[in-house]
Amino acid sequence: MFTGIIESLGIIKKIEQEATNIHFTIESSISNQLKIDQSIAHNGVCLTVIEQKNNTHKVTAIAETLQKSNLGSLKVGDSVNLERAMKSNARLDGHQVQGHVDQTGICIERADLNGSWHFRFKYQKNNDAYLVVDKGSICISGVSLTVVNPVEDCFSVAIIPYTIEHTIFKHIQIGDTVNLEFDIIGKYIAKYAAAYLQSMSAK
Repeated sequence: MFTGIIESLGIIKKIEQEATNIHFTIESSISNQLKIDQSIAHNGVCLTVIEQKNNTHKVTAIAETLQKSNLGSLKVGDSVNLERAMKSNARLDGHQVQGHVDQTGICIERADLNGSWHFRFKYQKNNDAYLVVDKGSICISGVSLTVVNPVEDCFSVAIIPYTIEHTIFKHIQIGDTVNLEFDIIGKYIAKYAAAYLQSMSAK
């Protein structure tokens, strides 16, 4: 479980293909604190540390993860958002994030508002669409944010200067792909509501 509060930016130092898997070697300020088998979110994707050396660590993304996220498009030198799993006795500063990407989205607007930044994203309108609600929580490439002005298959977020400086949002441009994880609480409510409606229609 994560919170969507980014701890560090990592830099992709090496990419290795093995069958349908990809191994990423990443350098960061927290890599030397990691342990093998530890879970860490990379752009919002929960991956397991399989190797740790000095200021780098290695993780593996399997085919399904690569299909559902933007990790497969990463290149050597790219930055990634990193967050270690939350502590049970710590404050939940963002919202509950699983590190399980639901789908990817495309940046369709980016505007500098002279003190903050406005981003708008387009995503696939499917059964997840109703989970994007105004003032609700969403995780974008590992960052916990608040939804603004959702309309059909688009929504916006407002980014403060600190977030721009300390996450990959400073690199996100129009046309770029991001990872989206919808609010887990909304998912549970939607599932229970669907089951209830189905049971009522069967009567």
